Amino acid sequence: MTAATHAPTSAASVWRQPAQVWAVAFACVVAFMGIGLVDPILPAIAASLDATAVETELLFTSYLLVTGLAMLVTSWISSRIGTKATLMAGLGLIVLFSLLSALSGSVDAIIGFRAGWGLGNALFISTALATIVGAASGGSGSAIVLYEAALGLGIAIGPLLGGLLGEISWRGPFFGVVVLMAIAFIAVAVLVRGTGERRAPVPLSAPIRALRTPALAVLAAAALFYNIGFFILLAFSPFPLGFGAMGIGLTFFGWGVALAVTSVWVAPALARRMPRTTIMQIVLVLLALDLLAAGLLVSSAAALVTCIVIGGLLLGVMNTVLTEAVMEATDHPRAVASSAYSAVRFLGGAAAPPLAALLWHAFSASVPYYVAAVAVMLAALIILLGRSTLARVDGRVADTQEEGAAVLIGDAG
Repeated sequence: MTAATHAPTSAASVWRQPAQVWAVAFACVVAFMGIGLVDPILPAIAASLDATAVETELLFTSYLLVTGLAMLVTSWISSRIGTKATLMAGLGLIVLFSLLSALSGSVDAIIGFRAGWGLGNALFISTALATIVGAASGGSGSAIVLYEAALGLGIAIGPLLGGLLGEISWRGPFFGVVVLMAIAFIAVAVLVRGTGERRAPVPLSAPIRALRTPALAVLAAAALFYNIGFFILLAFSPFPLGFGAMGIGLTFFGWGVALAVTSVWVAPALARRMPRTTIMQIVLVLLALDLLAAGLLVSSAAALVTCIVIGGLLLGVMNTVLTEAVMEATDHPRAVASSAYSAVRFLGGAAAPPLAALLWHAFSASVPYYVAAVAVMLAALIILLGRSTLARVDGRVADTQEEGAAVLIGDAG
């Protein structure tokens, strides 16, 4: 966010928050660290467990597939048991399945446990924003600034911590998540009060019905192909880089910092100056060119690192603007619309990593990036062809809470 967006919010009020807000904010940092934490240890897992690249990439697939499918039911669950219970269920599942992953002796077991981790992640990220906005002092502006700080820290630190712990053992990052999420679970249990909210139960079929809305269907279809490009860049790149865990961690630390900076500051500034559909089309074309360059220059580690970091800059803008557009696309509750969109989007992310590994072994390390570039161009084409249905998403600037939700949900996957 820019300073203008948060003009009514003083710096003092942002950092003067109740203990329960800090508890959830800390949990958010750890949750977003999980996005890049596994990246640096993928080659080490493959070597230590005698697994193929395709099998190792399924660590992303099981996690993202279950996260996406679970998104279809998270609003139904939280509307019945409340936000605190949903938060704690999500955190508890992450602790359990990250511990089981750390203790595993086969890649198949880790693939299964990562699926359980994905369920916990879906429950947590679907309710974290509502919890902190409801509890923060200083209004929603203060809450969103705090969320953005947590988001940036998590996305940037995750790969770096994964690299540091991965130098000790591939099990290290998993144990790290166990410890940090256990602290977060205890903090939420002790410090977060029940909100006492009386929420109307959300029908189980609500996200599926929401996808019948033309604008939301267009955005979800574009997101599916866009996420193929996103996760080929994120999940496949550790293999052709040829670095150790620390080198991969530093590379994706740069990627995470770039993504956080553009999602928090650049995307909202652009959205105030031009239509969201225009931003998405420009960024998707630039991302496709970046992926094409990565494929052409894949034999040069320095060039590939540059493409990865540039990709982070573009992904940060796209994540925020695309998810913000979803929130404006329908009259459905935001939780329902984002659940429907996220479910479709994560399917693209789930398919991408093993597809990239198969293409690598069948052809060369360049081909996955070329396929990613084509997928991203298809996303741009879908936005272009569906622009007549998207007039509503260009109609007004999102308010503070909408922008914060876009950052939170968009960068979660």
